[in-house]
Formats: sequence, structure tokens, C-alpha cells
Amino acid sequence: MDRRQLLAGMAAAGATMAAPWARAQGNYPDQPIRWVVPYPAGGGTDVIARSLSDAMRQSLGQQFVVDNKPGAATNIGAEQVARAKPDGYTIMSADNAVLAFNEYLFSKLPFDPSKDFTYIGAIGKFPLALVVNPSFQAKDFKEFLAYVKAHPGDVNYASPGNGSPHHLAMELFKNRTGTSLTHVPYRGAAPAMADVMGGQVPCMFLDLASGLSIMQSGKVRVLAIGSAQRSKLLPDVPTLAEVGVSNAEVFAFQGVLGPAGMPGPIVQRLNRELNKAFSNPDVAKRFNDFGMEPMPGSPEQFFSMARAESSRWGPIIKAAGVKLD
Repeated sequence: MDRRQLLAGMAAAGATMAAPWARAQGNYPDQPIRWVVPYPAGGGTDVIARSLSDAMRQSLGQQFVVDNKPGAATNIGAEQVARAKPDGYTIMSADNAVLAFNEYLFSKLPFDPSKDFTYIGAIGKFPLALVVNPSFQAKDFKEFLAYVKAHPGDVNYASPGNGSPHHLAMELFKNRTGTSLTHVPYRGAAPAMADVMGGQVPCMFLDLASGLSIMQSGKVRVLAIGSAQRSKLLPDVPTLAEVGVSNAEVFAFQGVLGPAGMPGPIVQRLNRELNKAFSNPDVAKRFNDFGMEPMPGSPEQFFSMARAESSRWGPIIKAAGVKLD
């Protein structure tokens, strides 16, 4: 057998081995897709995943099975997806924890957020707002800042838990303003909000998804919002930048990941369907109800944004000395 015959044989063998995988990509999806949510059922991340997957099902012609895998600050679900077969039939909702926080909050992770996932597309972001109990002495942001500066360490703030976006938002605020407040972590947003409304703890950063109704009802006073522009849902609330706190945009974000090594055509198909789902009336209503800003874009844009957030939050977490292990 001469060299040309050998090369031809190798090419034919490669084509034969690749043919089933190529056919699988061409027929994608031909079975249900598992969508891992690293939080309990019924929460905001779960609701968004179910809304999006239902809209995408209509275009893809296949069911999505939402699989809730809570625990270890999202690490359990994320590790399962990182180790899954990269065939497009296992994807997940990922947020700040998976993509920007946990690599600094834990001494060791069972995955590398920059290498062990395929980035499919961003979903959106929930701005966080600084709120106080209506009876608190400060009536606006200027008074609040003056008060906490005059009483270093005396003002408590609530959060849904150590390492949550709400906790770290206040750590960033403290870093940017040179203030000192004392953290009171709770087991979830609901009890934290209840104690701020009740006056047991005077303030917290609160996301619009959890707290929009109490913000609009006046059960808490909203001093500033951590978005780049004012929220259409709270048009009278200034941004942190407007009240003089620069480089302090604070939000919780979500996107869709799969295991590393997913085929490009499948990634592009899922990205296309994800972006299309944002215009679905049911999805658009859900986003609006949650105060969530959709973030359509490419996989590359999602990767760049997530890594930029990681770089932004790393120094804040390290300076605050926050650890979850």
C-alpha cells in the first residue's frame, strides 16, 4: 500500500467514525434535553429556566426536563454539568456564584469556570437596590451615607446568606465608600426581607426579582439602584453612579452553560433559540415581573462578560475575606 492509499484509507475510516456524530448533530435534538438548575424548585432561577425552556421547546420540538440540583452554593449542579457528555443534551442555568464568585469563595472547586464549560448564552440580569426600613433615620442616600460614616460598624445589614450577590454588593459598596457596616446573614431572601421590613435590621441590598413588590408598596425605602441606568420599574430611584458611587454596578446575572467541548453547530442552535425565546410573550412578561433585563448575545459575549465579572469581584471578595469553606 503506497502513501496515497494509506492516507485515503485513514480518511475513509475517519469519515466512517465521524458519520454517526455528524448525523446526531444534524438531527439535533432528537431526545429530551436536561436543564439543570442548581437551586430548589420554585425560586426565581427555576421559574426563569422553566419559562425559557417551554418557549425553546416550541421551536426545537423536544421536551426539556428541568432537574433541580441545589447544594454547596451551586457547586453540586455545576459539577454534574461539567462532567456530563458534551452532546447538547445537558445544559444548566448558571449565575454569579458559578461564574464569578465561587472560585474566590472556595479554596478548591470541582470545576474551572473558564475551562470546564461551554458558554451558550446570557439570559439576563437582576439589578440590586439599596433599601432601608421606612423608619430608619436616613431619608435618602446622602443621609444614609453620612449616617453610616458617622457610626462605623454600628449599622447592621441583612442578606440571604454569606457569599450571595446581596452580601457581596454591600461589600463592594463598603469598599467604594470607605464605610463599615455589620453583616447579618439569613437563610434566604424572604426572612432577610421580613426583618428589614420589620425594622430588626435597618438595611440590605435587595434584588428586584425578590423585592420589587415591597419596594413599590413602600414597605421599604429604596435609596439607590445598582444598575447602569434607572429602572423603568422604579423610575424615581437614582443609580449609585448618580449619587456619587462610581464603578458600583451590582446585579445578579444568569446564563446557560453546557459541558466543555460541545459541537459548534449545537451551541449556535441553542444560542439562537435562547435569544429568540426572549421575545416570547410569556417569557417577556416573566422578565418584566421579575425586573430582569434580558441580555441577548453570542456565546463569546457571554463568556467575556462572565470573566469580566469574575475579575471585578475577585478583589472585593478577597479584601472582605469572605470564605464558604
